[in-house]
Amino acid sequence: MKPIISRENGLYKDLKNLAANSQARRKAGKTLLDGVHLCEAYLQQIGMPQLCVVADTAQTHPEVAAILLKCEAQQVLCISLPENLYQAISQVENGVGILFVILTPVPVLPEMIEHTSVALDGLQDPGNLGSLLRSAAAAGVRHVFCAPGTAFAWSPKVMRAGMGAHFLLNIYEQADLQSILSVARIPVLATSSHTQTTIYQANLKQAVIWLFGHEGQGVSPELMKMATQTVTIPQQAAIESLNVAASAAICLFEQVRQQLSV
Repeated sequence: MKPIISRENGLYKDLKNLAANSQARRKAGKTLLDGVHLCEAYLQQIGMPQLCVVADTAQTHPEVAAILLKCEAQQVLCISLPENLYQAISQVENGVGILFVILTPVPVLPEMIEHTSVALDGLQDPGNLGSLLRSAAAAGVRHVFCAPGTAFAWSPKVMRAGMGAHFLLNIYEQADLQSILSVARIPVLATSSHTQTTIYQANLKQAVIWLFGHEGQGVSPELMKMATQTVTIPQQAAIESLNVAASAAICLFEQVRQQLSV
């Protein structure tokens, strides 16, 4: 365990920059996993981090101690920070003081999409994106394609909302959805209020690509034209529309229900 007690320490400055700056995270190809749950999920699903950071006050916490033991056994660099320095880089209020620095995964685009996937066109709210990713992972989705303009999937806010879902998905940033959808060999489904077919009437027993868009503007007209089918979620007329993360969860788990009934 390497203690760092100065704000002027170069490694600490790098950590603070990663924590505060999305561009810095993208440029470095790194992100932060903040909290016991995300760190445990990463160890279980992926492996060892580049760096493990703990607050002095958290070192004796049983879950933190167990994570530290695993990291040190694999010779991962572990550093300790005074509580005030740790809180300056953590975005979790009243959490247990541990975080990982990891390389942001960059999966290779599949040559052919054969499994149910999600394509996101300009989804901007980190909480919505994280919740959607959590639902996608729980529903058995393999791939998530994020078009330019979509929130950075590996930002700390999105990852906290995702609760470890990221490590069960292949997430493709800056994806060219037009190219991807143009060669898709499975149906592309988009939700729309201008159709009569409900998700409960659609045949969802096969693999599909779900297309979801911006919270306010929805899917762009260009991409909407590429949808094989549009479906609607029945709801009360007094409500203009559902939250995109809620809509995605309803669609994905209606598909799960239909597939389980085969």
